Amino acid sequence: MFSKAKNINTAFQYIRTFSLFFLTSCLLLAGLIAYRSLMMVSESQHHIYILANGKVLEAFAAERKDNIPVEARDHISMFHHYFFTLDPDEKVINGNISKALYLADASAKKQYDNLKENGYYRNIISGNISQTIEVDTISFNVNVYPYSFHFVGREKIIRTTSIVTRSLVTEGYLRNVSRSDNNSHGFLIEKWAIVENKDLKMENR
Repeated sequence: MFSKAKNINTAFQYIRTFSLFFLTSCLLLAGLIAYRSLMMVSESQHHIYILANGKVLEAFAAERKDNIPVEARDHISMFHHYFFTLDPDEKVINGNISKALYLADASAKKQYDNLKENGYYRNIISGNISQTIEVDTISFNVNVYPYSFHFVGREKIIRTTSIVTRSLVTEGYLRNVSRSDNNSHGFLIEKWAIVENKDLKMENR
């Protein structure tokens, strides 16, 4: 009788140990599955598929901080492109300046107003002058916010009889703003100033 009770007690302990082991294994497996599922979802969210010309292209999403240097350089480059690329057409001038002013604060508007008041754009139209800008270097400091930048480039002023090359050096700051159709990088140039703008050479045409 005591032997039977002992056997029952041993069997019960065995079943209880096995049940605890099975339950622990199930919990660990469920936790592992949940973790792997979350990791897969997180990874899939970083993949972006773009349809271009009937083809599906895969792109990868990245954190904003990882793209700051690339986006900042492009923002600064595009601002200077729009502000200084001019042709003897009032609609072209107004269109480019309008795009540039979406990328900067009132400091750029002030520069534009000064040029306009001095008849700069009127002279471009009446003299059939075209102006382009080439980027040499763009440097900035991402360690201090707002980010300060230094732009160095060359202007080419194409007249009927000559081509004048000028150096252009500007500086300012970048701060974060909301992205939009008019400002795709989500930066705004502040305290923008032209440090240098002088003739380098002149070629006869």
